[in-house]
Amino acid sequence: MSERKETELGKVPKNWNVCNVDKIKASNKKSIISGPFGSNISAKYFVEYGIPVIRGNNLSLSLTEKFKDDKFVFITEKKANELNTWAELNDIIFTAVGTIGQVGIISNNQKFEKYIISNKQLRLTVDKNIILPLFAYYWFASPLMVDIIKQRNTGSSVPLINLSVLKSLNIPVPPLPEQRAIASVLSSLDDKIDLLHRQNKTQEQMAETLFRQWFVEEAKEDWEEGVLPDEFDFLMGQSPKGSSFNEDGIGIPMYQGNADFGFRFPKHRIYTTEAKRLAQRFDTLVSVRAPVGEQNMAFEECCIGRGVAKFRYKTRPEYYTYTYFKFKYLMNEIRQFNNEGTVFGSISKGDFEKFEITIPPINIVEKFQEVVKPIDDKVIENTTQIRTLEKLRDTLLPKLMSGEVRV
Repeated sequence: MSERKETELGKVPKNWNVCNVDKIKASNKKSIISGPFGSNISAKYFVEYGIPVIRGNNLSLSLTEKFKDDKFVFITEKKANELNTWAELNDIIFTAVGTIGQVGIISNNQKFEKYIISNKQLRLTVDKNIILPLFAYYWFASPLMVDIIKQRNTGSSVPLINLSVLKSLNIPVPPLPEQRAIASVLSSLDDKIDLLHRQNKTQEQMAETLFRQWFVEEAKEDWEEGVLPDEFDFLMGQSPKGSSFNEDGIGIPMYQGNADFGFRFPKHRIYTTEAKRLAQRFDTLVSVRAPVGEQNMAFEECCIGRGVAKFRYKTRPEYYTYTYFKFKYLMNEIRQFNNEGTVFGSISKGDFEKFEITIPPINIVEKFQEVVKPIDDKVIENTTQIRTLEKLRDTLLPKLMSGEVRV
């Protein structure tokens, strides 16, 4: 093992440097900038097409999402030139106001050649002779740096960081070949994760299309009409005592609602040692309190809190694929209950008991299950692999960035 030295960031290899952002920014005058004043980029300047504006919804606290290249507002090129707060290939973007800690990078597979940052963003262009943009991104998006950025909050009511805070952030600077190797290891894992996500999206769209074809477009008038409990067993969640909660994996996972939901399966966040009501593996989970109508599937036996209900096909409990996509189809109707309640939307046990549905014959359900289950199981397999790869990446990242593991 190579010799290590003590730095502001802890121990790093002896041949590494540690610099602040001000030392690794590019030499051009606008290498590090804040967004324009809010009044200069307000809604009155938005147009249907033009230069996309990067806002908080385009960034993330997740390493899996380097940049969300959609849901933009646009301004004219003339207005963009006037603002002159451009973000281009390899630029790193930080949220300055609101959800600080969010970081993104403009890569070569984005939809647009250039963007404008909003009034709530900061943009950094690094000196590639000192540091590689992708290496820098992984450092700033790492959990350690996200926590440090949050601790530098200078806002009184709304979380805030400014250019001075950004310039003062420290970063390890290995030799460029080692930076390249580290970024390559991490990005290869992310590329595989991204591929699996794209496969999942395609597979789910295929399954939804088949469901709509079989049970909506080709539905027969003589199919039975009923309510949800005629076709599905369901259970409303109940929250255990707060004193039973922990984040150390003791007991079983507990899910309270939409905040815990991810793609297909909930994220492990809270565990409980006093589970009240349980969902079983592959039960369909639905959020029943604001926001109503988000959907997931149980990955394992878990506790469901008061913000969640679970559903299972009554006749054949193992028909989880049919159950999941039936509820995907019903979700727009279920979301109407977001408008119910005095303050927050909610849907009750009584609402589900009265919820009207069409019940197809069991032989059609069986045929759908036979055809679509392999597609759905591929989504489940991919999602399980994504979890494994994300855990590996998140374990490797701090070790690679500190030089504890060398490549």
